Parts: sequence; structure tokens; C-alpha cells
Amino acid sequence: MKKIKRNASLIATSCVSSPTLNSKLPSMINISDKISTFRTAKASATLIIPYEILSQLNIKFDKNKICTEIVSKKGSIFHTAIIAGIFAIKNTPSIIPFCHPIKLDYANIDINFELKNNTKKAIISILSTVHAHDKTGVEMEALTGVNVAALTIYDMLKMYSQKIVIKEIKLIEKKGGKSDYCI
Repeated sequence: MKKIKRNASLIATSCVSSPTLNSKLPSMINISDKISTFRTAKASATLIIPYEILSQLNIKFDKNKICTEIVSKKGSIFHTAIIAGIFAIKNTPSIIPFCHPIKLDYANIDINFELKNNTKKAIISILSTVHAHDKTGVEMEALTGVNVAALTIYDMLKMYSQKIVIKEIKLIEKKGGKSDYCI
């Protein structure tokens, strides 16, 4: 590999291919011999929203005092996050380099809002659920969905404060394929 020094950084200008080198290069897993089965995955993410943000939002509750929507200057936060999360689920192979394109049967994002008066914070929980009949699982799609939904909420609230915390992004269930997983 020939390297040229430019602006204090090294840039690779050519690469010679060899069997040893090729075995170490990244590549997509071959799933051609696998059988299509029903696959499902669920992932979750949590955001902590400080009170200083909450006091500046239009928070809508139903008659049972369940939060149905939060509106910021940018618009409907939950609706936008749901659309962004589902869009991300559908486009995961465009974002994750070696993720196989999958024909999805179902994709959903659920958002739950819980006000913690004792800590003057709110917890926003996001759950993605993805189903497909395919040769490989849908875990990456579920995880991508909650990540993008969480980032969308952050984007819509960051004008009020950057003290928003995104945490606990995790796979909570996977079914189908070689093994099942559930926490």
C-alpha cells in the first residue's frame, strides 16, 4: 500500500489484493443456503428529558391523563419520531454496510411518555417491532428504528437544552433463525 502525506494525514492511494488480505477484508455474510423463516425482533431506547425542556412544550394528555403528544416549535414530536423510526427500519441496509436487504412484513414504533414529578424529569420510552419472512433476522432493523426515533426526538428538543440523555438502546427480543433471545 502506497501512502501519501497530505495535510498531516495519511491517505491510502492503492491497495494490492491477495488471498490473505481478502480473507481479512469486510464482507457480507453468505445466506444463500439458508431457508426463509418467520423472524421478529424488538428493540428499545430511553430518553431522559429535563424539566427545563418540559416547561417549554405543549404536552397533550387524554381523559385518562396519558400523554398523547408533545409539540415543540418544530411540530409533533411523537408523530415525527414514529415516521423517522419506521423510515429507518425500512432503509437499514442503506445505513449498515453489511446488513442484508429484507422484505419486511411489519414495522412499528411505539412511544411512551412518563412524567417523574419527584425528579422533575420525563422518561420517553421507544419500542420498535419488526417482522419478516426471510433468511436472516431483523435485529438490525429494530435497533436502527429506535436509534433514529430517539435521535429525531433529540433533534426536535435540542433547541431548548442539550441536557437530553439517550440511553439503554438494546435488543429486547429476537425470534426465528438459529436461536431466540429475550431479556
